[in-house]
Amino acid sequence: MKILFVAGGTGGHINPAIAVATEIKRLYPDCDILFVGTENRMETKIVPAAGFPIKTVEMSGFSRKMTLNGIKDNIKTAFLTLKASGEAKKIISDFSPDAVVGFGGYVTGPVLRAAVKAGIPTCIHEQNAFPGVANKTLAKMVDRVMLTSPEAEKYMKCKNPPVVTGLPVRRQILQADKDFARATLGVSPNEMLVLSMGGSLGAREINNAVIGMFTALYKEKNIKFIHAAGQYGSFVWDELKRLGIPYGKNTNIDLREYINDMDVCLPACDLVISRAGASSISEISALGKPSILIPSPNVAENHQFHNANTLAENGGAILIEEKDLTPELLTETVKELKGNKEKLNEISAKAAEKAKINALSEICKIVVSLANNK
Repeated sequence: MKILFVAGGTGGHINPAIAVATEIKRLYPDCDILFVGTENRMETKIVPAAGFPIKTVEMSGFSRKMTLNGIKDNIKTAFLTLKASGEAKKIISDFSPDAVVGFGGYVTGPVLRAAVKAGIPTCIHEQNAFPGVANKTLAKMVDRVMLTSPEAEKYMKCKNPPVVTGLPVRRQILQADKDFARATLGVSPNEMLVLSMGGSLGAREINNAVIGMFTALYKEKNIKFIHAAGQYGSFVWDELKRLGIPYGKNTNIDLREYINDMDVCLPACDLVISRAGASSISEISALGKPSILIPSPNVAENHQFHNANTLAENGGAILIEEKDLTPELLTETVKELKGNKEKLNEISAKAAEKAKINALSEICKIVVSLANNK
């Protein structure tokens, strides 16, 4: 059995694809798996690190700005799309997959279209409550459409009825032991652990609000913080030094660029402060973690707001839009939750109600059945 996975651009596309590929490889050790991604993007590092080979094509997205630069970018994108279509055909011809699975990113369009034209069984997974343009187009031609959220169906016209699978969460996270994770991080039972992050690149508004929160709370007893400032968040270190706020070893602030051990930090924490990417939402709900969600306003169709609202409207999260975010608001929200165990438990229970724990196995069954029915 040979399966071609297509995902690129962001961890929200790549990590679910890796989770499914890893599970299929565990169940079917002889399965031959190949990834296709975008040249010079994060998948070229993450996928090989997970143990899978990857081929790349050069791709970019279309600009919605009708400026001179926007028009130039779109001409370049149109050229790259034609070029990518030829590269996709060659990859498919050389690998000869039994099924092709798309998890999102610019690269999915040309590769999935090439697979459909070649008569290969195809499926896509839409992570967001509001689907992207590429998946809305592909839904009309692929054999199966898998959705994280049932809300996405009303925005798509699918060739065949879609299946709501949820979003796959890594087995290491699902099976993690909270007490062991807290012991690993040196967090005592009477301490509240707050995990905050704004994505792999970092979110300036979240970083600024977190700095304000640290300023107000770093002397508080029985609270610890882990914060990922992101690739472009180096100013956080500088600002804390300027303010004289201690961080690092033997302090209550663990400051990082990226969370490399999410399978430890997420199970261990008592509260999550995060963007509202689909993967984050699925992991938070799978573990029933109380969260403060701050959707990015700089994403297509404002899809992170829709993602966050799937939890918040049910009381399973606190939603703060970035336009309303201030250091004072974030600080007060965290302080209120720290002193209200009952409220934390209520949010936790509501978040867990939205979880789809069997998403990984359901998606694997669909992919394997397509491959076997080639």
